[in-house]
Amino acid sequence: MSFGLYFLGTVILIGGLVYAGHLMHIPPHWLVVAALVIAGLGIMGGVQGTRQKDPS
Repeated sequence: MSFGLYFLGTVILIGGLVYAGHLMHIPPHWLVVAALVIAGLGIMGGVQGTRQKDPS
Protein backbone atom coordinates (compact mmCIF):
# COMPACT_ATOMS: atom_id res chain seq x y z
CA MET A 1 0.00 0.00 0.00
CA SER A 2 1.25 3.48 -0.73
CA PHE A 3 1.19 6.38 1.66
CA GLY A 4 -1.02 8.25 -0.79
CA LEU A 5 -3.85 5.77 -0.27
CA TYR A 6 -3.62 6.19 3.49
CA PHE A 7 -3.62 9.97 3.05
CA LEU A 8 -6.63 9.90 0.72
CA GLY A 9 -8.57 7.65 3.10
CA THR A 10 -7.75 9.90 6.03
CA VAL A 11 -8.88 13.01 4.14
CA ILE A 12 -12.17 11.35 3.17
CA LEU A 13 -12.73 10.20 6.77
CA ILE A 14 -12.03 13.67 8.17
CA GLY A 15 -14.31 15.28 5.60
CA GLY A 16 -17.17 12.95 6.41
CA LEU A 17 -16.84 13.35 10.15
CA VAL A 18 -16.55 17.14 9.97
CA TYR A 19 -19.63 17.31 7.74
CA ALA A 20 -21.58 15.06 10.11
CA GLY A 21 -20.46 17.18 13.07
CA HIS A 22 -21.57 20.32 11.25
CA LEU A 23 -25.00 18.79 10.64
CA MET A 24 -25.23 17.92 14.34
CA HIS A 25 -24.32 21.53 15.28
CA ILE A 26 -21.11 20.60 17.08
CA PRO A 27 -19.01 23.73 17.81
CA PRO A 28 -16.32 24.32 15.15
CA HIS A 29 -13.43 24.26 17.63
CA TRP A 30 -14.30 20.66 18.56
CA LEU A 31 -14.45 19.72 14.88
CA VAL A 32 -10.95 21.12 14.39
CA VAL A 33 -9.65 19.19 17.41
CA ALA A 34 -11.19 15.96 16.13
CA ALA A 35 -9.81 16.55 12.63
CA LEU A 36 -6.29 17.11 13.99
CA VAL A 37 -6.43 13.96 16.11
CA ILE A 38 -7.67 11.88 13.17
CA ALA A 39 -5.03 13.40 10.88
CA GLY A 40 -2.32 12.46 13.38
CA LEU A 41 -3.60 8.92 13.67
CA GLY A 42 -3.82 8.66 9.89
CA ILE A 43 -0.24 9.83 9.44
CA MET A 44 1.03 7.39 12.07
CA GLY A 45 -0.91 4.53 10.47
CA GLY A 46 0.31 5.46 7.00
CA VAL A 47 3.93 5.63 8.07
CA GLN A 48 3.67 2.36 9.97
CA GLY A 49 1.98 0.63 7.04
CA THR A 50 4.36 1.84 4.36
CA ARG A 51 7.77 1.98 6.04
CA GLN A 52 10.45 -0.44 4.89
CA LYS A 53 11.68 -3.03 7.35
CA ASP A 54 15.32 -2.76 8.38
CA PRO A 55 17.47 -5.65 7.13
CA SER A 56 18.85 -8.00 9.79
